[in-house]
Parts: sequence; C-alpha cells; structure tokens
Amino acid sequence: MKVSAVVVSHGHATELARSLPALVPQVDETLVIANAPGSVNVAPAGVRVIENSRPLTLSANINVGIAATSGEYVLAANPDAIPEPDAVTTLVSFVDSHPRCGIAGPQMRWPDGTWQPSRRRFPTVRGTIVRRTPLRRLRPPYETQRAHYELDERPVEPVEADWMLGAFLLMRRTMLHELGGWDVGYRHYCEDIDLCYRAKLAGWERWYVPGAVVTHDYAAVIDRSFLSRHTLWHLRGMVRFVRKHPERLLAL
Repeated sequence: MKVSAVVVSHGHATELARSLPALVPQVDETLVIANAPGSVNVAPAGVRVIENSRPLTLSANINVGIAATSGEYVLAANPDAIPEPDAVTTLVSFVDSHPRCGIAGPQMRWPDGTWQPSRRRFPTVRGTIVRRTPLRRLRPPYETQRAHYELDERPVEPVEADWMLGAFLLMRRTMLHELGGWDVGYRHYCEDIDLCYRAKLAGWERWYVPGAVVTHDYAAVIDRSFLSRHTLWHLRGMVRFVRKHPERLLAL
C-alpha cells in the first residue's frame, strides 16, 4: 500500500463533507479520527472512522492514525484542506525520486485562490515575541518578517524548506518510525515545527512542492487575539519547543 491518509476531525463534520470527496480518490486508504461529538456525519465508502472516547491532542491522534494504517507514506490532512485532483500524486512522485525526503508539503492557497505562505523558516526568539505580543500592531509580521514567511519567494519548482504548515503533509513512514512519531506533549500548536526540526536533526529533508496545490481555509486563530486559550496553547508549545531544542534560543 502506497499512501494512507489520516484526518483528525474535532467537530469539523461540515469541512469533511467538502474535503473527503477530493482526498479519498487520491489515496489507498483513509482513516478519519473523530476527536469530539459532531466530528463526522456521513463518511464516503471505504473510509474508516475511529471515534475517541475522550479528546486527544493532535499529535496523539496522528500517532494513532500512523499505527492504524500501513501505507509507505502517511498523509496528515486537516479537514479544511482540499487537494486538487493530482496533488497527492505529485507529492508522491517527488518523494519517490528523493530518498532522503522525509516530509513533502504542497503549495497552499486561500479559498479565494490567492497564495498562502505555508513554507516558513524555523522561529527565532525575536520574531516570535513580535508575532505573539501587541508588538505585532507596530510591526505587522507579514510586512516586517518577510524572511520568516518566505514572502519574497514564490518558487514554481520544488525547494527545500525549514518547516511547513501541518495542514497537509506527506510523510515517509520509515522517517516517522525513526523519529518516534509526532510529539504528544504539544497541546495544539508547534507540533509541526517540532516534527520538521527533529527530521532536520536526523538528516531528513523537507521539501515544498508547489506543483501540488491544496486549498486551505486556514483559521489563523492565534493571529486574532493576544490572550485566549489558543494563544496560551501556542505559548506552551513554543516553551516546549525551546526546552527540547535550547540551541534555538541562540537564533535571535
């Protein structure tokens, strides 16, 4: 079996109704993990559903999906990520030809069709402080942190990346086994950064493949408020990241 898709739904039945019909025909097996009531209404034929008795973190759910599937590649997809018809094939073809590519991500677009900055640099201390405090009002990140968001590069050919948004990632199973899967210690944010950073440390490449296109209705909840449960979860995630990787504190 080539590609196993794992989709974690936390009350996103409406989004699944749009994304699954586009995803299922492109993969060999699809597993949906229902992490809360209202997570799945009617799943397409052939889609397996695991219903959690209690909510788990995103990382824990993805690890459940990894263990419950058997494809050579594991595709972690958000319910709000809708791939174009050849997106998965394009990613698989690229990874097949690059044996040290452990993670591949597509070009993402907003629902209106405009480009979404999903390829990013590893975070720095100064940049994180600006993005997650009221300083962002004085120094708008999308204007002053162009390098972090790779805003001045719109590659049309595959390029290596530090990390990519975890909304749609094709991952090599051998790499996941080597890394021990996703880190379940993250509550909700920064787990994708951590996965890509650990992959880098282990010598696995991460590639952005713009020929694969996915529409992503990115909520960007933590960009809307400075004090909410989501921003606190993000802070906790960043603290965990630098505790695990203290050398990143030197990346000012």
